[in-house]
Amino acid sequence: MSNTSLNDRRKREKGVLVYPAYSRRSGGFSAGINLFPDKKQCSFDCPYCEVFPFGANCAYSLPLMEAALEETLAEAGMQGIRVRDICFSGNGEPTMSPHFHAALEAAFRVRSREAPKADLVLITNGSGLLDGETFDLLRSFALRGLRIWLKLDAGTEGWYRAMNRSAIPFERLLERIRAFVKCAPLLLQTMVCAVNGSAPPPDENTAWVALVAELASSAADLQGVQIYGKARPAPEDPLAEALPLEFLEERAVSLRISLALTGKDVPVMVYP
Repeated sequence: MSNTSLNDRRKREKGVLVYPAYSRRSGGFSAGINLFPDKKQCSFDCPYCEVFPFGANCAYSLPLMEAALEETLAEAGMQGIRVRDICFSGNGEPTMSPHFHAALEAAFRVRSREAPKADLVLITNGSGLLDGETFDLLRSFALRGLRIWLKLDAGTEGWYRAMNRSAIPFERLLERIRAFVKCAPLLLQTMVCAVNGSAPPPDENTAWVALVAELASSAADLQGVQIYGKARPAPEDPLAEALPLEFLEERAVSLRISLALTGKDVPVMVYP
């Protein structure tokens, strides 16, 4: 490929593989990495998901991703913008991509050159933990400094079905999360919203608090719990709807009380 055609592709695909964003949970500028530029790929089917159906002929390319990330970070630096993190998220579950491992290595390389103080974050639903090779890979990278934000939207089977609509059995997923939290640092993230006009019922709230406290008790390093609300439009609106801030805060208070009883100092953050 000639330099001219490569540059043309970079211009055309800029923002498709790497996209600048303001992250409320990171508190500033985030460089997002998208491993699925052609179509959504995910093992969950959450009703609140903000990825609208699409199809594109833009194939993933590791060299283009690395070049786009380097350019994005360099531009932010020249403008005096602090890069809070480089985040794997995009149009699906990053660990499902066959390019995931190589993309992680590339992100580590670029970060060391362009934004060494930025966090490297993976937002994941945890389904990759069911695969032994991916489990070991995530553990290895977490010990190298990758910050894993792992989804835990439910404490009961029923709410898991409503919130995540996955074919993966809930108990099987929890088994792998329980194993992973014992050997690697991670942060838990929980979406709290209404589904079909109903907020999480009291038994779900109680079960979720108990589950998180259990995980915290056995965790090698539970770095925090993020409780966040629905803030962006989704294709299935109004199937999922935002709940009042008070509902999220009450959940956080219950969790903080439960965590205090375990003796673990785990930050609990709320993002409406």
